[in-house]
Amino acid sequence: MENRRVVITGMGTVSPIGNTVEKSWDSLVNGRSGIGKITYFDTSLFKAKLDAEVKDFNPRDWMEKQDMLRSDKYVHYAFAATTEAIADSGIEGTVDPERFAVYYGSGIGGICTFSAEMRKLIDRGPGRVSPFLIPMMIPNMAAGMLAIRFGCRNAAIPAVTACASGTNAIGEAVRAIRHGYADAAITGGSEAAISEIGVAGFQNMQALSVAEDPEAASLPFDRRRAGFVIGEGAATLILEEYERARKRGAHIYGEVVGYGSTCDAYHITAPSPDSDGGKRAIEEALREAGWKEDEKLYINAHGTGTPMNDRCETKAIKRALGEENARKAMISSSKSMTGHMLGAAGAFEAIVAVKTLECGIVTPTINLTEPDPDCDLDYTPLTARSWQSDLALSISLGFGGHNAVLAFRRI
Repeated sequence: MENRRVVITGMGTVSPIGNTVEKSWDSLVNGRSGIGKITYFDTSLFKAKLDAEVKDFNPRDWMEKQDMLRSDKYVHYAFAATTEAIADSGIEGTVDPERFAVYYGSGIGGICTFSAEMRKLIDRGPGRVSPFLIPMMIPNMAAGMLAIRFGCRNAAIPAVTACASGTNAIGEAVRAIRHGYADAAITGGSEAAISEIGVAGFQNMQALSVAEDPEAASLPFDRRRAGFVIGEGAATLILEEYERARKRGAHIYGEVVGYGSTCDAYHITAPSPDSDGGKRAIEEALREAGWKEDEKLYINAHGTGTPMNDRCETKAIKRALGEENARKAMISSSKSMTGHMLGAAGAFEAIVAVKTLECGIVTPTINLTEPDPDCDLDYTPLTARSWQSDLALSISLGFGGHNAVLAFRRI
């Protein structure tokens, strides 16, 4: 079986802190948060009052009107992020369509459409439900519509692994290219779940922060943390086999050198207390990456700001790296600024890991003013630091026990 190198030649984002990679990165470096009051619906009956919304977004800037009207907001975000990434890469028209794949994740899919159409059903009867409900709702449709838009006739497969969806999508795309099934791929994740039913569901399972101060809501690794802030957006990476990217003169941001994917097989939402699944995913990614203990390591943590996640993730990092090496690593949580972008989070945070390698800057975990004694590693509190890492990891841990980790190097 082939074992080809896989590189990143294009990136695009739509996020609560910026609708391009450049704007998102600038916000992260400068510690600007995208968290604020929920504006999409009346929250007077909700305990959760805050979210992290995409701002100043018009899908007509990225899509034909007919496609926009026949797709959910999560697809709109995917189109915008992917259009940026395709343009950034210069790949369009250079790949045999039958060798161009799409691996694109969404944890929930078109829940906003489902909610709106269910209201129509209740209020006005079944005849008023949109005939496009099903294709707008199902979580594979971003992958399907991106394949149509960009002429990708290889596999077009969604990853649906909750909060690990974007990371698993990238990892599976890497394996497809590495082992010769495709030459290039559009990959990443998208989510738009800030709706009454979505917020109510997360709120009632006690997963969301109910803080009303945006600076005291998303608090990864802080002793005050009490739940995540729901976010939204999309992130896309263009992956290519290294030799073809080099021959066409593409700008190469970095190489995907490791991927670990495991399951806790423990509980539908809670992480395993022994952190074994997360530990093994980290170890798999490091093993593929050929990590050596004297290398400088950056980790973009899953870092949701829920009591269990942050404690268990810290334990997983320590068990995988060893206590001494874990304390040498620089770690941060982008969710302190973006909230939890759910199925898009892993893809967005993969881009953050790549930019960290490229720019030699570790973005901060903002609002981390009261560290939890159980979370005692270096999480880069409050302000960014200049630091050139040799290897970067991005960790994602999803409901259902899904653990996915990516490793990146500069070229």
